[in-house]
Amino acid sequence: MEPTKMMETERIPEPTLRRLPWYLAYLKLAADQGENFISSTQIARAINVSASQIAKDLSLLNVSGKTRVGYDVKSLIEVLEDFLGFRQTRQAYLFGVGNLGGALLHDKGLSQYGLEIVAGFDVNPAVIGQTINGIPVYHIDEYPAMRTTSSICIGILTVPVEKAQAVAECMVAGGIKAVWNFTPFRIHMPENIVVQNTSIYAHMALIFNRLERR
Repeated sequence: MEPTKMMETERIPEPTLRRLPWYLAYLKLAADQGENFISSTQIARAINVSASQIAKDLSLLNVSGKTRVGYDVKSLIEVLEDFLGFRQTRQAYLFGVGNLGGALLHDKGLSQYGLEIVAGFDVNPAVIGQTINGIPVYHIDEYPAMRTTSSICIGILTVPVEKAQAVAECMVAGGIKAVWNFTPFRIHMPENIVVQNTSIYAHMALIFNRLERR
């Protein structure tokens, strides 16, 4: 049960890419509970995605279940982790060690899915020189020099909104190729830079809006 070498992430629709980690999380729970095989119907009941959609998504990875048996849980976990890149550890820098940034430094779940934050950068004297969850925090002025001796290309942006664009530009000037933006500001980056926007405020607005319409 392995995706072919021709199967590349960019060929998978983004909605499917967003659902695959849901399947993986549930499969890991099932594995912990001793399940060896699982059906798309079981997954569907647990995560509220139709069984047909699950089967279609997995078929894009050239994965299919066995009739009246389902999917091999262990093998499917391996396929999903490999495809999503979670079995390969990638290192990242974090910019902005405030409340949100500090929380991410404490989040052990990121490393379980293949992302290791190796350093934080800030301008606040209260955090510079500190170590948070074993991760050192430096002044952002030290970033350019540190970047020349590393191959890290992922940057996590958690600075105040008014600093977002300037810090993002500093990150890219130092060699960052992918920016995970947690600020509500939509930064403008060159086309060759990967940007993933994850604004908790946008999702909070959706929650409020849906509550008001009920």
